[in-house]
Amino acid sequence: MHKVLLIEDDTAVRENTAEILELSGYEVITAPNGKIGVAQAKENLPDIIICDIMMPELDGYGVLKELASDSSTKYIPFVFLSAKTEHKDIRKGMDMGADDYLTKPFEENELISALESRLAKTAILKEKREQKKNTLDDDSGLRSLNDLKNYLDDNGKELKFKKGELIFEQGYNSNYIYLINKGIVKCHKIDESGKELTTALFKEDDLFGYASLMQNIPYQESATAMENCELVAVSKDELKEVLNNNHKVNFDLINLLSDNLAEIKDQLLQMAYGSVRKKTAATILQFADKMNKKKDESIKISRSDLASVAGIATESLIRTLSSFNKEGIIEIEGRNIKILDMDLLRDID
Repeated sequence: MHKVLLIEDDTAVRENTAEILELSGYEVITAPNGKIGVAQAKENLPDIIICDIMMPELDGYGVLKELASDSSTKYIPFVFLSAKTEHKDIRKGMDMGADDYLTKPFEENELISALESRLAKTAILKEKREQKKNTLDDDSGLRSLNDLKNYLDDNGKELKFKKGELIFEQGYNSNYIYLINKGIVKCHKIDESGKELTTALFKEDDLFGYASLMQNIPYQESATAMENCELVAVSKDELKEVLNNNHKVNFDLINLLSDNLAEIKDQLLQMAYGSVRKKTAATILQFADKMNKKKDESIKISRSDLASVAGIATESLIRTLSSFNKEGIIEIEGRNIKILDMDLLRDID
């Protein structure tokens, strides 16, 4: 019988939820506030924790933070149960490491389904951790960056973001590393004058958010979905554990970091010394590559995003695009840009 810790300050909700769980075959321990909940978790080591957010003594975020820092409780799956339904509240909870988020009022089958799936996933991850501890031969582990991506895909937290949604923000705690299963993500910073600078573009099968992997520092840039995205995320702590047990992957990750740094350096040099025409042409080609577009396919991208990557004013970019259109290098239809002559675009100085 699985043991559930239910932390909820509303007596009626706590009793009703506990009854639902008991009738479904779970052993239930309850706590009326976060402070008592933390003590109950450390004493009883439940199989899963369901926790409200807005509570006296210690709120749900505080409970999760305290339990995640304790080696005896950090692997216990944690589900937020709250009336707070705004996306920023959900994202905050997931960024802190929560495994799921249920909003009040909820259906009985939603609750039971969430518990069953999280318990099953936890059992699988526990088996894998135990296998790692019992495995002394590094050759049996992950051997390449591709193996690491497969691991993330199998074990990461699935997240979806709509076009334009912020994935993480510059200055926030860097808790997760991300793998893109679908969509395109841009990373960007705000310079001293308040202008946005796009620092990198990432497409399907790319990793991002790992620049602060080895240091406990905030994200040094923001990340935004450029189109509807499906991502998987794994905590930095879990990834560090994987890398510690699979040293061969470290070399591939170092090479990836080096390649990205070289790409950013080239982009900064181009922004500093390239002509407006060259910057615009290089940016169109960069987007075409990241979006996997063929010659006869259009790129649908906002002019502000193009200008941000190129490092030029939007007005200058629009004039340059118009010039390219007249020269027959590209074709413009609304927000769509089709490359008509790839060679000419590459040769622009």
